[in-house]
Amino acid sequence: MLHGNGTTLQSIIDAIENKTLSAKICVVVSDHEDAYALQRAKNSGIATYVITSKTKKEIDEELAKELQKYPIDLVVLAGYLRMIGDNLLKNYTIINTHPSLLPKFGGKGMYGMNVHRAVIEAGEEYSGVTLHYVNNEYDKGNIIRQTKVKVEPDDTPDTLAAKVQKAEKIQLVEVLQEFAN
Repeated sequence: MLHGNGTTLQSIIDAIENKTLSAKICVVVSDHEDAYALQRAKNSGIATYVITSKTKKEIDEELAKELQKYPIDLVVLAGYLRMIGDNLLKNYTIINTHPSLLPKFGGKGMYGMNVHRAVIEAGEEYSGVTLHYVNNEYDKGNIIRQTKVKVEPDDTPDTLAAKVQKAEKIQLVEVLQEFAN
């Protein structure tokens, strides 16, 4: 499930197409109808779905109904910023990618540039990416894997974001292949 531009989705699509990843994307879901990730999915012949509900409970029910139409083994969150509901948590294995070394710089409001600014302001030597299981608390699920990224003295939130995103795409494809095996 996605929110934004979909570059992480594209890295998964590319890995599947070049046989680096033996998996299939059944459906791409977003809560924003203009998310470019949906266009990336359509360009690759992947089904898409836009969430229309507004409350957590309604979204949970809507997605549970929609996702049951597909043979889904794993749900990957990449840039999806909403809390996942109980129906989905009990029926699917769900993983999330987060742009920091959790537990640092996680939780509500800690996404995207907010994270990278906070890392730099805190004077951290390393940032990175964490792939973790999703539970009913923001960024508190068991960690699957972390990849460190060195924070250089001249890094800005933008340059740090670029390094973290690069590491994120590599790590996610590797972990997805491990799930596939």
